[in-house]
Amino acid sequence: MQSRADIPTPALLLDLDAFESNIAKMAAHLKARGKAFRPHGKTHKCPDVAKALIEAGAIGSCVARLSEAEVFADAGIRGLLITTAVIGRDKIARAIELANKAPDTIFVVDDAQNVRDLNAAAGSRSTPVNLAIDLFFGRTGIEPGQPALELAQLIDSLPNVTFVGLQSYDGAAAHTAPFNARADRTNGSMSRAIDTKAMIEKAGIACPLVTGGSTGTYRFDSENPGMTELQPGSFVFMDIEYGQIGGPDGPEYRDFKNSLTVITTVVSRSAAFAVVDGGYKAFSTDRPFTPRPIGLGGSTYEWAGDEHGRVFLADSPRQLTVGDRVEFIPPHIDPTVNLYDNIYALRGDRVEAVWPISARGKSQ
Repeated sequence: MQSRADIPTPALLLDLDAFESNIAKMAAHLKARGKAFRPHGKTHKCPDVAKALIEAGAIGSCVARLSEAEVFADAGIRGLLITTAVIGRDKIARAIELANKAPDTIFVVDDAQNVRDLNAAAGSRSTPVNLAIDLFFGRTGIEPGQPALELAQLIDSLPNVTFVGLQSYDGAAAHTAPFNARADRTNGSMSRAIDTKAMIEKAGIACPLVTGGSTGTYRFDSENPGMTELQPGSFVFMDIEYGQIGGPDGPEYRDFKNSLTVITTVVSRSAAFAVVDGGYKAFSTDRPFTPRPIGLGGSTYEWAGDEHGRVFLADSPRQLTVGDRVEFIPPHIDPTVNLYDNIYALRGDRVEAVWPISARGKSQ
């Protein structure tokens, strides 16, 4: 039986106890408030993780890209919501093929011509293609209110697509700090979505779905009576960035545990620092802070190139020698996961499973 010490480094380690605790907490929270649970697969890109979430009550999985959806569908996962618009002839053809295979898949749109293109490609069919309108809160989407209503009316007028609701995702709200400012930001954005839903329904078009939310805003969005489902993602693993957004009792966000770490090996030692085999290729580098060593209080990590990092031990009571293992909490979990082929799922020090990150690199 493989153990933690046998895993070749660098590698992703998943603490199954913390992972399962995170899932149970989110699932119970949303169930108690009558919200559907469609967590985002862009965090983990792993069908085994998606299946664990579905076993805990999720109705499916969000995915960021069509190619992720194709991988998840091939793994038997249904209830897919692709949160990025599918644009271009080739991708639209693939989208229709996916809709034929998994008819409950939902595609987001924010452009009238894209809607027409999807309708034309779908052709005459007994089950129309499901479209949700993506609302604009700073990135993709169409403006809430009248512009969204007019797009819903277009969808409703076409024979091969059907309007199923609104995607209301405010990405900036997820990391707004402190806690009360985050509440104000997401409550303001979601109120515009709820107002848009009311406009659409007043025009005689059903709007059963209002989906959105994040790991950072789930507390607030789940209390909003107009939201029908939430799509948090990072809560399953967590990272340094989410830990800094602030909670109700201070600057640290402690709602969920850090369950995913990167394990490295010390490959060289000098008087000043230890060198580990995890560098730019082992961690995301898109944040202004570096990975955090675990169990080495007072130590710091510094980039040392593509393949290496320096660990300055400072006043750490633990000293390192060549061959020692060091685990780190990643700065940003989503792009870190995308660097690896597998997740080693551990119960204590025993490897219970190795889960392929099957949608790694699927950004199309």
